Amino acid sequence: MSFRGDPFALPRRRYLWIACFALIGISFVGLLGSTVGTLRPSLNPSERNRESWLASTRPTEPDQLHFQKFVKGAPTNRFRDNLQPNVKYITSWISAGWTNDVMTYINLIYLGLLTKRVPIIGMFTPSHIGGHVPPISFGDVFDVPRLTKAINSPLLEWYQVKNQSSGDFDELGCWSVWEAVQDREQSPRGSSATNMLKLDISYTKAPTWIKVIPRYEHDQHSSFSSLATLGFPEARTDNAGEPRESPQHRVKLPPDDQLLCYDYLYYVCAHQPFEFDFDFSPAWLFVGQHMHWTPKLVALADEYLRKAFGTEENEVTPPWISIHIRHGDFAGWCGDVPVDDCFAPLSVIARRVEEVKQEILDRKGVVVEHVVMTSDERNATWWEGVTAQGWFGLDHSQTVDLYGDWYPVLIDAIVQSEGLGFVGTDRSTMSILARRRVQSWKDGAGRMVKWGTPGADDH
Repeated sequence: MSFRGDPFALPRRRYLWIACFALIGISFVGLLGSTVGTLRPSLNPSERNRESWLASTRPTEPDQLHFQKFVKGAPTNRFRDNLQPNVKYITSWISAGWTNDVMTYINLIYLGLLTKRVPIIGMFTPSHIGGHVPPISFGDVFDVPRLTKAINSPLLEWYQVKNQSSGDFDELGCWSVWEAVQDREQSPRGSSATNMLKLDISYTKAPTWIKVIPRYEHDQHSSFSSLATLGFPEARTDNAGEPRESPQHRVKLPPDDQLLCYDYLYYVCAHQPFEFDFDFSPAWLFVGQHMHWTPKLVALADEYLRKAFGTEENEVTPPWISIHIRHGDFAGWCGDVPVDDCFAPLSVIARRVEEVKQEILDRKGVVVEHVVMTSDERNATWWEGVTAQGWFGLDHSQTVDLYGDWYPVLIDAIVQSEGLGFVGTDRSTMSILARRRVQSWKDGAGRMVKWGTPGADDH
């Protein structure tokens, strides 16, 4: 029997020599690696855990999604000078409380995905903490590189496009959604952000068919699909009416093609109004759940938790359930019902906490012993009742002095969203997003406490 020789085969002896040298090389590399490892100071277990945790959340942004690929260069005094000619963009403004503004930006980014445009996100304005407080950048709150990687789409912030110290007003034509979905105000939705960005906007009223529930005065929602159509040439041409004059230069401009813009995107849904209440919300599924906090903020919130729990330095932060109880301005919705009867008592909240504990035990086999209360309630007696329940609170007595006015609400929001369970206030958008985050990020348990009348949360 004969075998056809392989012209690429090496003689056996030469092959053995090569194998020996390869083994020696591998051993040398392994030895070098172990030697390098010994040069590094040893870490105790808690330090190792912390370092691996930080590495797992460290932002990584694919080159093709880096923001610098979607601008010409450094921020310019006029935004158009920095837009890439072959790229189309989308933007909008905020005009509510902070959590509602977060939802607005989620909707904007989702609409960017639908229209294949690059969102330009503005800052957060301090509507809930006072006009004397400076705004905070979107990227100082949310991990933008992680977000762009998760949604596989780029994102810009306005400070990356336009020089924020520029005094030049840019003229821009935008759609007014607000005028089309409600009849009480015959003007576009106002926002302090446009003045901060030095934008001189000429608005065109959107067609009324964008409204989800036609001719229904008690709801202001438009649909993502209807708004998306206005970003394309045919629908823009067919539906463009007479523009309003801009406030600064008194110009009338049709809705812009390269930078598609809308006055207000909080009231937008795919299927039904207030969609963030539901687990099928596409804006949440495709964008919102990927908007994680920056690692820096998460680490800071962890410090506050550990201090509240009395966790030792060499111990990991124990699992917790967070509570968010909103009273404050909600008292105005109580009508003729006395506030003490309108808001759920601590005993009702405790019942919801026990439900969450039981679900976590049943589904995950974890016993949660730590419960953290976050609330805008100022009544000292009420907080004594919180302590009597065995629950913890966060010490914000020095937070503003140490970090700034934004940080109490940011730390509270992170604590609410990073636990294994959550109990919130029905109809509070802060509670709605916290519950969504706990369920999406931790596969956690969530409940909402109903209020408004005595026994509202009976079940």
